[in-house]
Amino acid sequence: MFTLLIDVVLGALLGVVGGLFGIGGGLIAIPVLALLFGLDQQLAQGTALVMVVPNVLLSVYKYNQRNRIDWQSAGLLAAAGMLSALVGTALAVSLDARSMRHGFVGFLFLLVLYNLWQLYRRGQPPLTTPSRLGLGVLGLVAGMVGGLFGVGGAVIATPILAGVMGLTQVAAQGMSLAMALPTTGVTLASYAWHGEVDWSVGIPLALGGLLSVSWGVKLAHQLPERLLRLLFCGFLLLCAVLLALR
Repeated sequence: MFTLLIDVVLGALLGVVGGLFGIGGGLIAIPVLALLFGLDQQLAQGTALVMVVPNVLLSVYKYNQRNRIDWQSAGLLAAAGMLSALVGTALAVSLDARSMRHGFVGFLFLLVLYNLWQLYRRGQPPLTTPSRLGLGVLGLVAGMVGGLFGVGGAVIATPILAGVMGLTQVAAQGMSLAMALPTTGVTLASYAWHGEVDWSVGIPLALGGLLSVSWGVKLAHQLPERLLRLLFCGFLLLCAVLLALR
């Protein structure tokens, strides 16, 4: 019973982070599951998705309440992402855990560098509406990466939508979450099919996350955009360092 309570509390903490950064909590859950629970990389990714799927569902609802999501654009992102997520998942389960962990750490460091470059470069892109072609390509890339690393694709889509396609950070997070909902569902089903999900850990994490994710979403809408981006970079760097030191 005590272990179950710890898992629920941990899920609640991860839910706040997921709501704050619009990523469902999986990105921080993966290194936590690997470090604290001793799960190998693929099993940690699959188990984290059990928490991510309901967290993303609730986060989409909350973001849409506060800042209406462009569902047509999100649908295009999701359609492309679901196709490539299956390819990414198939590749993930075929690799050894050590290689996957090293690849995931490198992926996180690249994201930190990219986000910092976007934040400090001169001349931010004007607010605009992304093109259908751009959304389709982004959906394919985000879905592939999301399937490969079990992060749902929002972590890729958000900085591109905000830094390249001209959306505000909060609007980008909302649209990315709307894309991530079907792609994470497909990715979770694929990981479960290959036996890479620990349901006894994932379900309590999901329950905790559902209790707290709305707090993170509320906080995201209260923070200045620049601070939110800096916190996101620090969060990514923390995740990378934790896994690199494993």
